[in-house]
Amino acid sequence: MQVQVHSIHFDADQKLIAFIQEKISKLTLFHDEIIGGEVFLRLDKADNKENKVTEIKLLVPGKDLFAKRQCKSFEEATDDAVEALRRQIKKQRDKAREH
Repeated sequence: MQVQVHSIHFDADQKLIAFIQEKISKLTLFHDEIIGGEVFLRLDKADNKENKVTEIKLLVPGKDLFAKRQCKSFEEATDDAVEALRRQIKKQRDKAREH
């Protein structure tokens, strides 16, 4: 699975990119037809400490999945977004089994 990581207005370090790719690759355990993904990392202009935004778009046959989370760190935001995508995959898989 091909995962593209885009950091907007800053340079993400290799550790963060590797962390994100590892987390997203674990989603293949729940859905084996994931084509690829795009991750957008950006810093929100808000004054509060929770200004790290992670957006993940997963390309799957039929319907693309999307999750966006804002937290204190990119790692935490990525964890939350990946968990949201896992729930979406499970929900989509359960719907497909019903039909």
